[in-house]
Amino acid sequence: MEERPQKFKFLVLGVLFLLPITVYLFFASGVNNFGKLPVVTENVIEISAFNDLEGNTVQLEDRITVLGFFGEDLIDNQAYAYNLAHKIYKKNHQFEEFQFVILLPKSARNQALILKTKIEEIAPTTSWRFAFSDALEITRVFNSLGSNLTLNNNNASPYVFIIDKERNVRGRDDDDDAEDGILYGFDSSIIAEINNKMSDDVKVLLAEYRDARKDKSKRKI
Repeated sequence: MEERPQKFKFLVLGVLFLLPITVYLFFASGVNNFGKLPVVTENVIEISAFNDLEGNTVQLEDRITVLGFFGEDLIDNQAYAYNLAHKIYKKNHQFEEFQFVILLPKSARNQALILKTKIEEIAPTTSWRFAFSDALEITRVFNSLGSNLTLNNNNASPYVFIIDKERNVRGRDDDDDAEDGILYGFDSSIIAEINNKMSDDVKVLLAEYRDARKDKSKRKI
């Protein structure tokens, strides 16, 4: 008769011991899985000086944007686009007001047409836009991101940036791998960084706006 209470006692003690550890591991598994994604730069300049392949203007305001700068040698950097298309764009492109914008010099237009066709084999490119202007405008936009990163001589960088609807750069302010702990952009040449950090952060930002929309709908009711 004493064996059953003894087993129950050990079971309770085991649950009490393991539960706090389980809860800790759950929360520690993703730093940015909860709350809002930090703003690391405010007031990125608008990109109205750029036009897409169809000649239409593009904008950051009121859009959730992944912004990239892939330069004059776009085809040489096409791996950046493939990585992003497979790991981020493919699973999020249907989210309302979400877009990918790749800023390029006008000389890269024909290369963009080729790359667009290849990306369409991965997912519809309705929310993926190549946009063109001169080198000065590309540099102005990049500098307004306020990051610790630079463009190379071909107006290119493997880093892409998450911009919210208010034209703020969203990133991390406690990243162990980043200088001073601030992560401004994500290296699209590194699959692990896109698949883990960037994918997580895009998910957090989209959830933030989705929840805000739900709250707004409830207040109207």
